[in-house]
Order: sequence, then C-alpha cells, then structure tokens
Amino acid sequence: MRQIWITKTGPPETLQVREAPDPSPGRDEVRIRVKASGINFADIMARLGLYPDAPKLPAVVGYEVCGVVDAAGEGVSRFKAGDDVLALCRFGGYTDLIVLPEAQLFLLPQGLSHAQGAAIPVNYLTAYQMLFVMGAIKAGERVLVHSAGGGVGFAAIDLCAIADAEVIGAASAAKHAALQARGVRHCIDPRTQDFEAEVKRITRGKGVEIILDAVGGKSWAKGLRCLRKTGRLVVFGFSSAATGKKPNPLSALRNLLRVPWLKVNPMSLMSENKAVLGVNVGHLWDEPEMVRGWMEQIVDWCAQGKIRPTVDREFTFDEAPLAHHHIQDRKNIGKVVLVP
Repeated sequence: MRQIWITKTGPPETLQVREAPDPSPGRDEVRIRVKASGINFADIMARLGLYPDAPKLPAVVGYEVCGVVDAAGEGVSRFKAGDDVLALCRFGGYTDLIVLPEAQLFLLPQGLSHAQGAAIPVNYLTAYQMLFVMGAIKAGERVLVHSAGGGVGFAAIDLCAIADAEVIGAASAAKHAALQARGVRHCIDPRTQDFEAEVKRITRGKGVEIILDAVGGKSWAKGLRCLRKTGRLVVFGFSSAATGKKPNPLSALRNLLRVPWLKVNPMSLMSENKAVLGVNVGHLWDEPEMVRGWMEQIVDWCAQGKIRPTVDREFTFDEAPLAHHHIQDRKNIGKVVLVP
C-alpha cells in the first residue's frame, strides 16, 4: 500500500509518499480500498508540531476516509466486499488501504462521490456536536461562523439551515459569493473588517446566540463580547497558532497569551450569563455509541438531500504538499481531499 508520511516537523514538503505492506483484517475488522482521504487543519498543526494529540513523528495522520470494502474479517455482518463506505480513523487515513473496526464504518449515501464521502465525518460531526449537542441551537437564532468557507464552516451552514437558524459568515471576501449562494445571510471579511463591530451592527447591538471559533487567541476575547445574554462561544481549534508554513513556537506562545483567561472562569461567565464550550471530536474515541448516533443522523440527512458536502479540490498523493499549501494559504472553499 501507499501512504503519505509526515517525516518531521516543518513545511508541507516534509510530506512524503512511502510504500508499506498491505494490512489484513482481523476479527470484526474491515479492509477498505481508499478512494479519498479528508484533510483537516489538525493535520496541518501536526505537521507543524503544534497538535498535542498527534502521534510521534514520523507518522501517517488523517481522521477520515471513503472507499470500497475489499475484505472483511470474521464476525463482520454489516458490510461486504464491494460496499461503498465512509469511515472514521484514529490517524492513518493518508493511505490507499486501511483496516478499521466495523463499528467505525458507514455506508456511503447514494448519489455522493467518494470525495464527498471523505468530506463528511470530521467536518459534519464537529459541526453537529457544536450546534445540536452542546450549542442547543434553536430556530431563529443567529450563529457567527468563523472560517465559514472551510470544511467545518460549510458543514455548519448546512446544519444551521436544518435548524432554521441564521448564519453570519466570517471569511475572506473572495469566498463571500459562495457563502451567499449557500444561504449565508451576512458575510464579514475579518481581514478588512472588525468582526466584533460588524456583528453588533448586523444584530443592532444585541449580539449572536452562538459563535463557532477555531481561530483562538484574541478572536475568543472579541467573541465573548459579541455574545447575546445566554450566548454560547464554542471553541474547536487554535488556527491562529499556525502563522507560517514552518514551526514558530514564539508566535504560538504570543497567541496563547491573547486568550482571555481571566474572562473564561465560572464567576465571570455566571455574571454575564454566557457559556464557553470546547469541542474535540478526536477525544471521543471512548464514546463510540454516542458518536455513531450522531453520524447516523448525519448520513440520514445526506440521504434526504438536506446535506451536500462541498469538495473544493482533489489532490493526488504525490501532490500532498500542494494540498497543505492550498489550505494554509486559505484558498479552499469547502473540503480538500487526497486521492490515491
């Protein structure tokens, strides 16, 4: 099999394609011939040495794949050779062949490509947990979505539509037309506009009920001020720490110091009637039944046509460094995937 390895911390060029022996499925395991692997910003952070959960380098990362079952181990009952499936994996997803427990697989909804299937698991599970599970979203609420043009951003927009909530999308101006076509009511360019001032203008000073923020640093401090009473700031990443293509610990530290540590404490939150919630789907491996229930709902919405994953670009394995450059340059509108 062929895999993409992060050989060491550094720029995208540290990604290398390597050969490895083909794995065989054991009991209750399924082998998938991978057709597309999803890329997430956590993979970028791992390459930069900024992701604490990443395996020790050199390593193969990747949390999600989509492909075709080509072998099933003893005890497997839900899948057979030839089934199109999407799956969650705890790293190892940058590969063209993978063995996973049967419980981590789901049938690919009809009408979706393998690339679209690889765009579902991490992005939509993250958005679902943020909005429906922890954010308790309600019809008519306003949601500020940071990095709205990315994979999680598009997933959040889809789920807000299902909840009948209004989206304010923060993204570069080049992505606004795509966001508006997706149903985003208001767009903000955080590069040229103060999103705090814009949110207050759009809401006439009231603020929003939910904010989804993977930027971190001073963005969280401003977000707290943008919340309406009973509002929820949901944090799910720290992309502001990745300020360049190479590791920069000093820059990461500066952004950590911009976190509003004194404002995010029980006494302050109680006084202001606000909540700060943290989401990390990668820390839910010990809750498989919970995650499977969420994923089954997401797959059902896909089958109903309520969710349509957006794939920005497909890169071959040999183009993996270009894929990481593309994401770090904030050029993607939707999901970026790797195809063997």
